[in-house]
Amino acid sequence: MQKTKIIIIVIISLIIISYVIIAEYRLNILSKKIFSYEESIKSLNTITSLSKESFDNLYSTLSRVIDEESKKNKELQDKVMNLDKLAKSDPELLKKYSKVYFLNENYSPISTEKIPTDYILNTNIEYKLHANVLPFLTSMIDDARREGVEPLIVSAYRSFGTQADLKTQKRVTYGANTANRFVAEQGYSEHQLGTTVDLATKSMPSLSYRFDTTKEFEWLKNNAYKYGFVLSYPKGNSYYAYEPWHWRFIGIPLATQLHQDGIYFYNLDQKFIDQYLLTMFDK
Repeated sequence: MQKTKIIIIVIISLIIISYVIIAEYRLNILSKKIFSYEESIKSLNTITSLSKESFDNLYSTLSRVIDEESKKNKELQDKVMNLDKLAKSDPELLKKYSKVYFLNENYSPISTEKIPTDYILNTNIEYKLHANVLPFLTSMIDDARREGVEPLIVSAYRSFGTQADLKTQKRVTYGANTANRFVAEQGYSEHQLGTTVDLATKSMPSLSYRFDTTKEFEWLKNNAYKYGFVLSYPKGNSYYAYEPWHWRFIGIPLATQLHQDGIYFYNLDQKFIDQYLLTMFDK
């Protein structure tokens, strides 16, 4: 009986040991699997991290390329627009015509418009101006009126033929030498461009050097550049006699530059002036 109990105990022990061994084995296998899973997870995390980094780099690169191409495309579009604008521009408009450049008898502005009588001193006379310049002129006079002064037009666009007739009349009246000092020969007048006006006032209706004593002249001297107009022939110029009434449109950008620098149009190099042709009618 005692022997039987021993055998039973041994068998039970062997069974227990077997379960323990099997359990340890399974635990070992499970541990290896867990370790394998952990390594896989680590690898996946690494791959995910690398993929995100790669994606970020790719996105950044693509964004930069797209931005650069957009800028290049914008620059190309601007160049095309400028070339188109330049092709449609009149290169004569910013030339220095007083005894320098010559306009032939066939030249006339691309388009002219009648100046409303509200801006003209003698309403019985019809005056015309370059169509693109007229809005700047009327805006200038309107703003001057709001500030209590009223410069009015007594001359504007003159054709080659009209200028020739005017020159002949002045020669007869004043003599050739005197007329040459203040009246341009046909083909050399800024008025033929259609961008120039002579201004006077109701109290001083005739062209006079004393125009520079008026409130209108003082206002123009301080404000005309804001509308693109400049005094062509100031005191001491080497082209014609002093003409305080003679104002030429050259565009706001160039007129502003001249005003800020305190220099005059005819003192500039023509190549420098030509740079402003594209922006001449910009506001």
